[in-house]
Amino acid sequence: MPLRQWIKSANFAIEGILHAAGSQRHVRYHFYSAAAALILSYVLGISRTEFLLVSLAVIIVLLAELLNTAVEAVVDLLSPEHSEKGRIAKDVAAGAVFITAFGAAVIGYLILSPPLFRAIREGLHVAKHPGEEIAVASIILVLIFVVMAKAYFGKGTFLRGGIPSGHAALAFSLWVVVTYSTGNPLASLCCFVLAAAIAASRVTCRIHTVWEAFLGGLVGALLTFLLYRIFL
Repeated sequence: MPLRQWIKSANFAIEGILHAAGSQRHVRYHFYSAAAALILSYVLGISRTEFLLVSLAVIIVLLAELLNTAVEAVVDLLSPEHSEKGRIAKDVAAGAVFITAFGAAVIGYLILSPPLFRAIREGLHVAKHPGEEIAVASIILVLIFVVMAKAYFGKGTFLRGGIPSGHAALAFSLWVVVTYSTGNPLASLCCFVLAAAIAASRVTCRIHTVWEAFLGGLVGALLTFLLYRIFL
């Protein structure tokens, strides 16, 4: 598949996520809960196997919620008026979400409760992580923030337009990653210039306003900087 076609297909998929998050409050709640669970896991410093289990549970819940939204849209399209079969289809899809959410809650409790209760008794000590793990976590967190922000404002797609600029956010996030990873002022300066050029290109092409590009760069740099300051 040509790269341009792949990007176009990816944008369609992300538009679906944006629509679900923007139109369904339960989808937003699950995204917020997922982000909170992953951040808490990172703070408590659970093992990689436990973190993998929590991540898989989160992914399955989000998948079930998105499929439920798709089922509701299809039922409304095929049966705009009240239908008993349509009601059953929606109820079954909602039941699937309930089961996955309940299972994820049990998994999260079994894994997170021991270190959480220990932190309550002995005091919270934020776990430290290698720089490469923080780099990956930073990019994921920036992506989630951009998706949720664009869903909230209801403007633009992930790869084009909207608040904030996703390209600027990722570019300045990578600038902070390179700065911390290399400790080289020249490398940091070069990456900053490249990030600024990417943000400026979004304004020049009239895809984003100056404010949207600036906000994207600020969000990407600030979130990444905070993660490194807290967990490194």
